Amino acid sequence: MSEPAIADLESWLAALTQTSVLIELGALLACGLLAWQLARLVSKAFVERELNSIMFGRRIVDGVLFPALLLCLAYAARTLLAHSMPLALFKLAIPVLISLLVIRLGVKVLQAAFKDTPAIRLLERSISWIAWAAMVLWVSGLLPLVMEELDQISWTVGGATLSVRKIIEGTLTAGLVLIISLWISSAIEARLLRKATGGELSLRKAFSNAARALLMFVGLLLALSAVGIDLTALSVLGGAIGVGIGFGLQKLAANYVSGFVILAERSMRIGDSVQVDNFSGVITEINARYTVIRSLNGRESIVPNEMLIINRVENLSLADPKVWQFTNVSVAYDSDVDLVSRLLLQAAAAQERVLAEPGPSVVLLAFGADGLEFRLGYWISDPENGSDNLRSLINLDILRLLREHQIEIPFPQRVIHQRAVPTV
Repeated sequence: MSEPAIADLESWLAALTQTSVLIELGALLACGLLAWQLARLVSKAFVERELNSIMFGRRIVDGVLFPALLLCLAYAARTLLAHSMPLALFKLAIPVLISLLVIRLGVKVLQAAFKDTPAIRLLERSISWIAWAAMVLWVSGLLPLVMEELDQISWTVGGATLSVRKIIEGTLTAGLVLIISLWISSAIEARLLRKATGGELSLRKAFSNAARALLMFVGLLLALSAVGIDLTALSVLGGAIGVGIGFGLQKLAANYVSGFVILAERSMRIGDSVQVDNFSGVITEINARYTVIRSLNGRESIVPNEMLIINRVENLSLADPKVWQFTNVSVAYDSDVDLVSRLLLQAAAAQERVLAEPGPSVVLLAFGADGLEFRLGYWISDPENGSDNLRSLINLDILRLLREHQIEIPFPQRVIHQRAVPTV
């Protein structure tokens, strides 16, 4: 059983009045400056780090690396000074630094792994309160007494004997294992998704999801083992889950499997322009269960991954991001065909989004009932920026050019023949 940091409160308070406390204070300040400098040097080595990095944080001092280095340096300084002088300040500093490290690790990992929700904020506050309460009990010497009393509250479950102390220790161990698993998975995800685009982004996203699921599964097994649950009893639970998937959760399982298939084969990638079930837009997220498609008007559609596997999906940028579009124009029969063709090409070429290679083309589509029907076709490479807006700009330019050159745009004309009715 660990000894309390402050065994005798009166002697500890008396030691605080000694001049040796100034030496301890100077040593702690030196450790703090050295830890900050080391964290700053390591941070500079990772220039392209994320702003919300777990190790470095936003301001270096709010990451995990700084309190970890400070704790190691303070422990080394305490060991060196303990041979030559009685210590007072270090007896309080070491538990405080341990609590700070635990709080910083838990909070930063939860912030990186999950979105900022009320449940996550409650969990962060719980970690802080538990860490500070444990520090106070340890420093005051009450921790061993409290643990002994909790160990006396026990009961028998089957062939195992459980106590409140074992449950608390197992729960804390399980929480630590899960936090470390989340930390590793978040680091893998940040490393894999850095500077990834298109198909590479989708494939790395698949590996990231698989790594997180595997690490969480292993962490859950270790956590259950730490709590004292016999893992062999999970075979019955596994069979029940298998039956549930076979009957009630087959759609959910199909969506998860479909998500990994989409990410692995890269038939659809983040940033692709697609149309699914009369809804068109750009893929913004590909998750394990669903895919998010955002249309140009801001609407977002959450599509189950199974629909993307079993239904027909139009992917405008699967093999080539270039998309062909057209607009139809009718002119009077007495118009100059060559001049109309040149004006239509001029209207398309004036738009920056229209590609020069392959360039726009004009064809005489049909001899309509009211006039000559031309089709102006052109290619664009950014369909995610919209097609109707570009077609509108081209049509406005066509209308202006035709009016400038006095080329008539015909309107429907009909000739009505009326027979004379003989009078009786």
